[in-house]
Amino acid sequence: MSHSRPRDFLEAAPGPGWDSLPLPALILDGCGRIAAMNEAAEFWLNLSRNSTLGKALEGDEIATRLRIDPALAPMIARVNGTNETGYHPSVAFEIGDRAGGHMTRRASVHLGRGDEAGGAVSLLIVPQEVDGIHQSRSVRSAARSAIGMAEMLAHEIKNPLAGIRGAAQLMAMNAPPEDREMAEMIVSESRRIVALLDQVERFGDTSPPHLAPVNIHDVLEQVRRSAQVGFAQGVQIVTDYDPSLPMALADADQLMQVCLNLVKNAAEALAGKAGGTIRLHSFYDHTLRRPPDDTDPAGRPLPLQIEVEDNGPGFPPAIADQVFEPFVSGRENGTGLGLALVSKIITDHGALIRVDSRPGRTVFRLSLPKA
Repeated sequence: MSHSRPRDFLEAAPGPGWDSLPLPALILDGCGRIAAMNEAAEFWLNLSRNSTLGKALEGDEIATRLRIDPALAPMIARVNGTNETGYHPSVAFEIGDRAGGHMTRRASVHLGRGDEAGGAVSLLIVPQEVDGIHQSRSVRSAARSAIGMAEMLAHEIKNPLAGIRGAAQLMAMNAPPEDREMAEMIVSESRRIVALLDQVERFGDTSPPHLAPVNIHDVLEQVRRSAQVGFAQGVQIVTDYDPSLPMALADADQLMQVCLNLVKNAAEALAGKAGGTIRLHSFYDHTLRRPPDDTDPAGRPLPLQIEVEDNGPGFPPAIADQVFEPFVSGRENGTGLGLALVSKIITDHGALIRVDSRPGRTVFRLSLPKA
């Protein structure tokens, strides 16, 4: 492999802490050429920094030593063109050695605009270790057990609550005015607790979604109309749809529930804010896949994207990385079950949901399979 570099190539200067990063990291210039590579990337990719600087990451000169599937070029172009960040949950790196052998390593890949001289896109590689996969499975098993216990308790609690509510209603009918308000409060709080328990029970629903071809724009338009005449009356909802998108494979009712929940969350975050706006965006991204598993070693393609974006304050930093966990809420009276249920539904679909939140911009993205 030649060590000569193009005359127009400028090596990036990422700073003194670059080589101490524990994860493989690269910086690509505007032509997709490697402008910087840290020591962790050299080791993990089995590439020499001196022999790869100035060469295209996915070009012919490196192809004999490194092949990447799916190709990162479309995502790199998107990051370059939109100034947004990029993410792919599972990328296969087929890494060669000098003896002609190959090994495949998998990792998630994060991309963002690079500010360093000569750098256009920063690329961070997060290896997927086998132990991490087993741990993830054990966590999911523990979560299923906890959900089953919660469902059983919810069922048992609802029975005596019905009796308490009935007794309070009788008391309200016969109570003097000064006591009636207290009895009515018992009835109201009992109903609120039952509604909460109904949400808990839905976590225990193990029946699979009824998957069928769904036009995601029909779903989004129904959500928009319902929100506009209901909980989002004081908020502007704008749409940015790709009309060429094919049908998604989803349960239409459950997808409606997910999108309604996300729009309702956005509307509540914008309460009292002048100029509050919710944006519903759809587009196609063929680079996204689910992480591989036993049933689909290549990872399932999830090219259909739905984004629900608002210009509210964002999530409090203390809970920003826990918003999909049960009973975690950023609102004073929130139950913390809405987003957890959204996550469960999307997981049951074999799809993905992610959130990017900061003051002034929160974006939930759903990634769905084609029908």
